[in-house]
Amino acid sequence: MTGDNYIIRVEHLTKHFPVMRGVIIKQQVGAVQAVDNVSFNIRKGETLGLVGESGCGKSTTGRTILRLYKPTLGKIYFKNQDISTLNPAEMRGLRRNMQIIFQDPYASLNPRMTVGKIISEPLRIHHIGTPQEREQRVQELLLRVGLRPSFGNRYPHEFSGGQRQRIGIARALALQPEFIVCDEAISALDVSIQAQVVNLLKKLQKEFGLTYLFIAHDLSMVRHICDRVAVMYLGKIVELASRDELYGNPLHPYSQALLSAVPIPDPVKEENRQQIILTGDVPSPINPPSGCRFHPRCPIADQICKQENPEWRELQLGHWIACHKV
Repeated sequence: MTGDNYIIRVEHLTKHFPVMRGVIIKQQVGAVQAVDNVSFNIRKGETLGLVGESGCGKSTTGRTILRLYKPTLGKIYFKNQDISTLNPAEMRGLRRNMQIIFQDPYASLNPRMTVGKIISEPLRIHHIGTPQEREQRVQELLLRVGLRPSFGNRYPHEFSGGQRQRIGIARALALQPEFIVCDEAISALDVSIQAQVVNLLKKLQKEFGLTYLFIAHDLSMVRHICDRVAVMYLGKIVELASRDELYGNPLHPYSQALLSAVPIPDPVKEENRQQIILTGDVPSPINPPSGCRFHPRCPIADQICKQENPEWRELQLGHWIACHKV
């Protein structure tokens, strides 16, 4: 996983959150293993989808890559620079190139600030431009995301969910970043609005040469926007392949179960489709199962799956998997 064509390289990334007990004297009694030994890369200009059930570690992965969380172990390379050990002052210079679009457009915008101030705040923090230049930049960005420049004088509560998410996208674009984490950027929106926002993201990607990590659990939307897709389960990536390869030939039992739940827009095929129903609940990330973490719910697991952690290997060119049985 080397070369100049990768903007992000993640090697054995691990993020554990301590579980503390006690009021006066606090003791660590365990750890939430949110992300555990994850490795992948993202090429310049591509969109990598990260999918999985709620609570599997997708958002933690994205935020750790941006160093909003400090990694427990592992390496994060941004344009071949190791950023996993940089302090906040050293990270400040890189923040302009790495941005995030948050999941909830109702919680991620300051209700006491006008839209203009929200979008111009990154410019002010990084001391970019005069007040007049920032105001002009805000108007340009509002136009880019499909909103009127005059909306800069309004407050977030005056907008719908889709419009608020467009404001969040404009804020993320303010510093002209190269890499953006879309953290469930469409999941809080109405279905009718989701396609508009996804099409806007694709349009902006072409215009500005952006690279996305697109975190979602809507597999239909992921297929529409992503070039490659990584499937995550309980803190580990179990399969990674190109979009067409993963959707056409899923190899991991968990990937097969996820994709079997995606509706098919053909009544005949939909009627004959066999959906894979997984038994049991997702184990706790505080005390994950031994061996393969999916083995308690896997229909083809045997003894080796319970004892040994599967190796992360490239089964075919560009098709990575962690499974003993494939």
